[in-house]
Amino acid sequence: METIRVTTMEELRACFEVRMQVFVEEQKVPEELEMDEKDESPESCHHFLIMDEGKPVATARWYFYKEDTAKFQRVAVLASHRGRGLGKQLIVEMEKQARELNAKYALLDAQVQAEGFYTQLGYKVISEEPFYDADILHVRMKKPLI
Repeated sequence: METIRVTTMEELRACFEVRMQVFVEEQKVPEELEMDEKDESPESCHHFLIMDEGKPVATARWYFYKEDTAKFQRVAVLASHRGRGLGKQLIVEMEKQARELNAKYALLDAQVQAEGFYTQLGYKVISEEPFYDADILHVRMKKPLI
């Protein structure tokens, strides 16, 4: 499987395919909440895509939330490919690029059901209480990258 740093609209559309299946179809997130200005072009945000035999199977994105803090979002793996370490692979690749661009911290809003996954990768909950985003309970988590 190949992890791609997205640079073309074709690759970006492949990211959207995965996100639509995971968030909109599976988790019932309204499409208008799923897509935003960071999806306008490959330059709007740092998007990552994992392909399996030419098919998009996982994606994630990040951007600078603050000068020294990367915000990771939209981590999605197709149901057919879960349990293979692809989510971890995406996080590791995003952390690598964020470090290359001098980010000192990574921040993310994790669905509560995924909190354990992120904890295993070194993230710690920093929100006082869980909160709702797109009607799904989340916690904010942070990890130093230095």
